[in-house]
Amino acid sequence: MSAVTRTQEEIAARVKALESMLIEQGVMTTQAIDRMVEIYENEVGPQLGAQVVVRAWTDPAFKARLVADASEACQELGISGLQGEDMVVVENTDTVHNIIVCTLCSCYPWPVLGLPPNWYKDPQYRAAITREPRKLLRESFGFTVPDEVEVRVWDSSSEMRYWVLPQRPAGTEGWSEEQLLALVTRDAMIGVGPVGAVA
Repeated sequence: MSAVTRTQEEIAARVKALESMLIEQGVMTTQAIDRMVEIYENEVGPQLGAQVVVRAWTDPAFKARLVADASEACQELGISGLQGEDMVVVENTDTVHNIIVCTLCSCYPWPVLGLPPNWYKDPQYRAAITREPRKLLRESFGFTVPDEVEVRVWDSSSEMRYWVLPQRPAGTEGWSEEQLLALVTRDAMIGVGPVGAVA
């Protein structure tokens, strides 16, 4: 088991214990917790980022606006809010693969990606992804970037929150929006995983 996976499990156990304590002491109800989860699953989060990605894949003019000013382009789709004021999109290409990190804390574009995953906040991820990004991607995420592709690591901050515009997979021409949305993962928009496989 990798250190990142072990840390994820430890954090998940602590969260569950804290949730149980808050419910037992009457600070929060199960319904309130469920509502918070619903908000982050349906009203903010990676499904919104996926909508932006698919729009960029299918609308070259929108893609140009997104790369020029991500926050403004997202607002066109009604996506904005706290932690989304200064977003920058970096585009993956045949020759460049981008990865996002925040080496100081966990700055992250919440409106398009939702809550940051536990591993994103882990000091081991923050250190290793800057030193040996290919090795960390391979060993912790099972994702291999070809040697001929340059890897660029972007360090987010409270002034500038990066996220990745993944490449549209070949063979998806003519696909519906629903089919394309199913390909876009949060990990692909952070740069630690691929878009979904084309069937």
